[in-house]
This record gives sequence, structure tokens and C-alpha cells, in this order.
Amino acid sequence: MDIIIAIIYIILFIIMMIFVFSIGMLRQYMPKKEILLVLVVAFLIGAIGGAFFLEPIYEEMPSVASTVEKNVPGNEETMYLDLSSSINMNELRENLSNTEGFISFKETSITIPLWKFNDREMDYFNYVVGNIDSHYKHYNVSKDGKINIELEDNYSSYDALKSFSDWYRLVYGGSLSYAQVHAVLVVSASSVDTFQQTLLDHGVVPSKMEGPVQNTLNNTNSTLMPSYQFVAITGVIGVVVALFGIYFDSFGVFTRRFRKFMGEKRKR
Repeated sequence: MDIIIAIIYIILFIIMMIFVFSIGMLRQYMPKKEILLVLVVAFLIGAIGGAFFLEPIYEEMPSVASTVEKNVPGNEETMYLDLSSSINMNELRENLSNTEGFISFKETSITIPLWKFNDREMDYFNYVVGNIDSHYKHYNVSKDGKINIELEDNYSSYDALKSFSDWYRLVYGGSLSYAQVHAVLVVSASSVDTFQQTLLDHGVVPSKMEGPVQNTLNNTNSTLMPSYQFVAITGVIGVVVALFGIYFDSFGVFTRRFRKFMGEKRKR
């Protein structure tokens, strides 16, 4: 939300509260039994004003807080990417590395889905995968047919998939239909939006983000109260303002008496 629009909304809510205060000050011209009606009207005006003018600002608080973190020098964000093996990894890497704020991009592992394994196939793949390529750092074979292979540093997913694909073609006489590449992108916090757009241009959305910006966004979102509670609170504010108007004269008399008392106390 634009800062000017936010200021206008706040001013409009204040004007509504001034109107509520004015209604409260009319108490002396109405029967006492009408005071309850004044408070109900004050609650409704406060709730309506809060829903229309303050709630949109309140909902922008996570965005505002994360923007502050983005402008803190030295802050970094880590994006975890799940990429299709069909994506042009060299082109993606080049586009990312040429973007201001780039820190690092690393292909960490690959996931190859096959078929649901029986016990014999589980034992076989657990034995053979580690012998396919010496650059496979660690690997995990799940019974649902997914083989996850962690790559050594500076070893590309292309080479890892090629070695597995060549082995698979030799043994099973077919080709892999799909594989997934997992990568980690580290960028400057101030450039997060730019990198998210670059990734989106390649059809990629980060599966997870970590860093001060995302942490602030998550923490702020977790502390936000539901809309109905916020609107109810603005309604209560309207009631409080109306009460100030209703008892304004009494408060003024009390203030004058208190000042007079304090003045006499000092003279003694």
C-alpha cells in the first residue's frame, strides 16, 4: 500500500472518531437511557472504520517489516529450488549469476522417480546406486520408488543424471522419463524480489526460503490477530472515544479541581 493512501486512511478513521466523540458530547441533550444506543452506534462506527480504513494497513504489516529487513546491509536470503531436469541449468545459472545481489548457486541433489520397489528391488538398488558414479556423495532409496542422490561439491546434476541414465539404459534398455534437481540459491536480501521474478520467468517458484526477511515475515504473520478480532478492537476504540465524549465535562471539572488542589498544596 502506498504511504500516502495509508496516511489518508488513518486521517479518515480519526475523523470518524471525532464524529463519535461529538456524538458522546451530546449526552446532556438526550435521556440517560439513550446512552446505551450511543455506545452501540460508536462501536459500529469504530468497527466499520477499522474494517475499511485500518485493516488494510494492518494486513500490510508483514510486508512493511520484511521491507525493513531487506534494506539491512549484509542480510542474505537462501532459496531452496526444486527444478525439472528438462530446464536449461546453464542458462538459469548464467541469468542468476549476472543479476545484482547474486551470492551463490549450488546444485545439491537429484531425485529420480522410478516405480514402487519390492524388497528384492530395494536391496538391489541400495547395493548398485553407490557403484554407478563415484561422485554420488550419499543416496537414499525409498520403497515408493524414489532415489535421492546427494552430489559432491562442484559436480553438476547434468553429469550425475547422465551417468545414472546411461546405467539405466544399459540394464533396463529404456530411458528416464523424469528427474528433479534440487538446488540452493543464496542472494542479497535487498534483491529477493528481483531473483523471485527471474526464477518465475523460468517457471520456477522456491519451495522454501530462509533468512532474516522470511523469518520476519513468518514471525509477523504469526502474531497478527484474525480480521474479526482486529475489527472488534476498533469497535471498542469507538466505544472508548464515545465515553470520553460523554464524560468530557465531568473530566474537565475533575481536572480543574485537581489543578486547584495541587496549587493549594504547593502554597502550603
